[in-house]
Amino acid sequence: MMIESVTAFFIDWGYAGLFLSAFVAGSILPFSSEAVLVVLLRMGLDPVGLLASATLGNTLGGMTCYWIGHLGRREWIGRWLRIDERTLEKASRFLGGRGALMGFFAFLPYIGEAVALLLGLMRSNQWLTAGSMLVGKLVRYLAVLGAYEGIVRLF
Repeated sequence: MMIESVTAFFIDWGYAGLFLSAFVAGSILPFSSEAVLVVLLRMGLDPVGLLASATLGNTLGGMTCYWIGHLGRREWIGRWLRIDERTLEKASRFLGGRGALMGFFAFLPYIGEAVALLLGLMRSNQWLTAGSMLVGKLVRYLAVLGAYEGIVRLF
């Protein structure tokens, strides 16, 4: 019930609500901004505006994870953010010296926040990280919009 009322709040606020829902979803809090995106698209809002709102909000949410990582130590992240060591280790192996361009993969479920946190811990270039993260999140939302449009055409 709580999730439905939060989702309804975001939908009521249109583009700004989508931006906020995407920001929340990109941060360490679990939320699905894709549901808000699809509802707003069905309500007739401009797909380009929706894409921009979702991508920018989700990128800024992901960058909050980066900045948290930049401020902290690995032990703090596990203790305070409840990200287990196994997830952090998996993300660390995945990054394996590739650096800031791996921010592209911050859109991935479950591991995306850990990727952003570890990039912050590694002190990767914040501008390259933000740019690669933005591209990854843009591709994800384009895929959501494309999948929705394809499904609608089937019916």
